[in-house]
Amino acid sequence: MTSEVIWHDVECSAYDIDLPLWRKLAEQADGPVLDIGAGTGRVALDLAARGHEVTAIDSEPDLLRELAARARGRGLHVKTATADARSFDLGAEFALAIAPMQVFQLMGGESGRRSALACIRRHLAAGGVFAAALADPFDGIPDDEVAPPMPDIREVDDWVYASRPVAVRIERPRVAIDRLRQAVSPTGEASEGIATIELDLITAADLETEAADCGFVARQRGWVPGTAEWVGSTIVILEVS
Repeated sequence: MTSEVIWHDVECSAYDIDLPLWRKLAEQADGPVLDIGAGTGRVALDLAARGHEVTAIDSEPDLLRELAARARGRGLHVKTATADARSFDLGAEFALAIAPMQVFQLMGGESGRRSALACIRRHLAAGGVFAAALADPFDGIPDDEVAPPMPDIREVDDWVYASRPVAVRIERPRVAIDRLRQAVSPTGEASEGIATIELDLITAADLETEAADCGFVARQRGWVPGTAEWVGSTIVILEVS
């Protein structure tokens, strides 16, 4: 298991409160599903296990190799393709495309989002739906009072991995979160480093406006509630016009 896979799992794999919403959308779509920014398959494998035809794309090939290995281990079939969400071409159509867990806030600003929306629109069948999760973890908090979120911890083969946000820099329309990643071996040796994640801070209304220019009509939004460990998310739901 590569370090890319391990840290992705540490920071993302425990999140499951959104799964009922993606399951519901997949059932309503009644057709192939495209999981954008699928990572190691947190959502893609869950939907495949429920009988859905799923294609997963991600820009990191190590994550997709791990996804494919996990699918084989569970007797599931998930198509994978290493691709940038802003410029992919799969030569296929889908009934539903999803971008869970703030993936659509990693597009590098409005131009990146518009490129991604155009790609997604080309890959959706008539009446197809695109759904994206958006969150502002600091909504309603003055910028100078923002504090880092709680740490994520995971044990793999007797190693302990911890990812702890240590600094937040808000420079609207983006926020940068510095994470201290620490790994402790079974013999107690430790290593650490800083990883920075940048998110676009965009409202649901702004995304719906951008999507309208790309041939989408906004449907009623969904909502994933927050928990003690995770912030809530607004789910923007867009239908091909």
